[in-house]
Amino acid sequence: MSVDRRDFLKTAAGTLGLLLSREGLTSAQTPAPVETVSGPAVAFGVIGAGAWGREILAALGRIGAARVQYICDVYEPALKRAATGAPRAETATDWKRVIESPGVEAIVIATPTPAHREIAIAALQARKHVYCEAPLAASSEDARAIAAAALATSDRVFQAGLQGRVNALYRHVLQFVKSGVLGDVALVNAQWNRKDSWRRAAPTPEREHDVNWRLAKDSPGLLGEIGIHQLDLISEYVGARPSAIVGSGTTVAWRDGRATPDTVSCLLELPTGRANFRATLASSFGGAYTIFNGSNSSLLLKENRGWLIKEADSPLLGWEVYARKESVHDETGIAMVADATKLLQAGKEPGKDGPVEPEKPPLVMAFESFIHSIRAGAPPACGARDGYAATVAALTANDAVRGSKRIEIGVDGYAL
Repeated sequence: MSVDRRDFLKTAAGTLGLLLSREGLTSAQTPAPVETVSGPAVAFGVIGAGAWGREILAALGRIGAARVQYICDVYEPALKRAATGAPRAETATDWKRVIESPGVEAIVIATPTPAHREIAIAALQARKHVYCEAPLAASSEDARAIAAAALATSDRVFQAGLQGRVNALYRHVLQFVKSGVLGDVALVNAQWNRKDSWRRAAPTPEREHDVNWRLAKDSPGLLGEIGIHQLDLISEYVGARPSAIVGSGTTVAWRDGRATPDTVSCLLELPTGRANFRATLASSFGGAYTIFNGSNSSLLLKENRGWLIKEADSPLLGWEVYARKESVHDETGIAMVADATKLLQAGKEPGKDGPVEPEKPPLVMAFESFIHSIRAGAPPACGARDGYAATVAALTANDAVRGSKRIEIGVDGYAL
């Protein structure tokens, strides 16, 4: 009896879903769409109107269940520029006005990282829901204080800005990882390369100092500001945080007096193997990716694309025979399609009848998930404990890089 290709894929997807339910895949790992939540739009106050703050305003503007009530920044030209993205919003240069506003339900903290602690704690004490960009803070002490305040305010939603936790591709692929398709993960290699000085021009020396905070001595550096996202992805996929980190760093391209290395490398010691992360602001070649090398299969992930490359002796799973194939280096990879489940349910074929990349950017999905948690009382995609643990790992890696040393993270290193 012949088997229809689409019927086979539907059966395979159902079998995988059953397996994953036995493995304990939770609803928090696959956030519900915001369209399922009833109620008025959530009124947001966005504090921090720099480049990333404007990205956040654009993302909120795409969500019908979100309404920007307030925009705040200490620098008026930045505030004026950002306000064009939400013309009906009120503006302020003092963040306390935003937190004190009775019309604001949720606060988004997109300021320089060292300023997070005071704003986050004040917002929680004012009974606001809080979305705090990652890392939570520039020091583990400040991050712990923020997380403790969030846990003490249990009836408010606190979400850390780790967009990978809601990235449609990462959520989809995580299901396969949990099913054991990789086998034993022995090695992970992650990279983030972009030619960018990180230095920004400003009209006055005072403003130049403020806008270039990432180059200062107390900056979380490349590991804290960038690497935290891939380090968190690694930990989630292998199911463990690093127990120790070895790091090194140097300044190669931008010798302008900065205190932050422009090129970094670190080795994460994990219970199941090793992970390497490297990043540079000196070159864009190679871009950003994360590779998981497993005994049965390897996985190459970019933000919007993913490929599974099977070993010749790995067991046949069945569904991969019908999957979309693409060349990956010198291998043939199985394209991982983020919206595969929805496409199958619609009687379509992933990668053929629909897009191979997620239809929504991770930032939009992050705020949809945040809104869903607020209105439905659901756990956040990345709450205070996970946000704190990710921050500890990233800041420890940054310390290891600055000191060119190995730092152990004790049993209680991630505990609150």
